[in-house]
Amino acid sequence: MNVETKLRKAEIEDRNAIWAIIQQSIERRKQDGSTQWQNGYPNMGTVESDIAKGFGYVMTVDGEIAVYAALILNDEPAYSTIEGAWLSDGEFVVVHRVAVDGKFAGQGMVKKLFDHIEDFTRSHEIQSIKVDTNYDNIAMLKILESKGYSYCGEVVLADGLRKAYEKIII
Repeated sequence: MNVETKLRKAEIEDRNAIWAIIQQSIERRKQDGSTQWQNGYPNMGTVESDIAKGFGYVMTVDGEIAVYAALILNDEPAYSTIEGAWLSDGEFVVVHRVAVDGKFAGQGMVKKLFDHIEDFTRSHEIQSIKVDTNYDNIAMLKILESKGYSYCGEVVLADGLRKAYEKIII
């Protein structure tokens, strides 16, 4: 099955679709027994803020929103204090709030998303991608490993300790 995927900036009109996808992801994390995203974050306000700041991105499959992610340039205060060490100290893209529509789950969509993010990073001549995830988010940990991200240590975000990864792009 050859589907066309595209990464584009999220528009304010996308917010309800994005929020529905994030709600599904919150529920899936809960069913997986994860503590991630179980305390009221992210929420609709988070989505609206991402879009307003230009951080919100959607990956579409044949025009339909399948995945949401926030891509933030050089700005994650929590990353300035890492228990461990980043691979680089140049410009970076932070990937946050990755969420997949349930109907697209299990189809390799997040791997495709990371391919798009790597293309985006390269085209903007940004050195690396930094990302963190919960220690119990097994699916994301496996994806990061398969995509060649290096484990750099631990960072503390508002809702707890996270495993931090980086991949040098240029």
